Amino acid sequence: MVSDLSQPAIIQQAGHKCYSSARIPAGDLSMQHEFGDVHLEQMGHVTVVELRRPPHNFFDAALIASLADAFEYLDDVDECRALVLAAEGTVFCAGADFRSSSGRDLFEPGAQRSADDLYGHAVRLFRTRKPIVAAVHGPAVGGGLGLSLVADFRVVCEQTRFAANFVKLGVHAGFGITHVLPRIVGEQRAGLMLLTGRRVGPDEAMAMGLGDVKSSAERIREDAITLAGEIAEAAPLAVESTRHTLRQGLADAVELQLQREFREQMRLAQTRDHAEGKRAVAERRPGVFTRS
Repeated sequence: MVSDLSQPAIIQQAGHKCYSSARIPAGDLSMQHEFGDVHLEQMGHVTVVELRRPPHNFFDAALIASLADAFEYLDDVDECRALVLAAEGTVFCAGADFRSSSGRDLFEPGAQRSADDLYGHAVRLFRTRKPIVAAVHGPAVGGGLGLSLVADFRVVCEQTRFAANFVKLGVHAGFGITHVLPRIVGEQRAGLMLLTGRRVGPDEAMAMGLGDVKSSAERIREDAITLAGEIAEAAPLAVESTRHTLRQGLADAVELQLQREFREQMRLAQTRDHAEGKRAVAERRPGVFTRS
């Protein structure tokens, strides 16, 4: 455990710990810091973890790695007892950036490593110990929905929209959504979202258990911090132990499910339907699919 917050961040990765340059000075819990495009701000026993790729907060392997680095670092900071996952811009997270660092489609042959790395880092998010409250202040689409599902609780507002739009893009769902979403909302409701790609607003999200607290656009982050603070008031060892029991086996199950999701994404990404899906979404029109 880290008691001196001026020490370098210790990151657990691939079976060993390595040091990041991240530092949060000891004794100054209001100090802010960044892991790449991930910004940290400590507020008492709550840490706000903010994505900073506005306006849409598209992610790639590098962003998910930075987020996992931040979560793993905070696991070793005693002063942090709960996290709030938030984002800059008008969109919580619009999902994966389909362009890899090489400039190719994320699931194009030869770009597999980018997608594979991304999902490896996604599993790391599910393996961390501290409770997470997501302040979903805008759309959470595709992989952005998957990212919101990493959290234990989701605070929503009138601008919140959840969508698993993968079928509209002609690909299989990813980010472990096919395991985690049914776990939260049930098989039928998850199937309805996954097979239609429909958008779910805040009221429907609350009714199905996808949202946990209804807030306003002006107060959503404050209300998420309040909920995280309520968790942080409890005995931290007991909270983490109970959370571990509640989520026992979740990360392993997500990792296993991701293997099938990834295989199917790679297969379907080679189809004409995927190419048409990308065009249709970009042009804001229904896709004309040919089963090819």
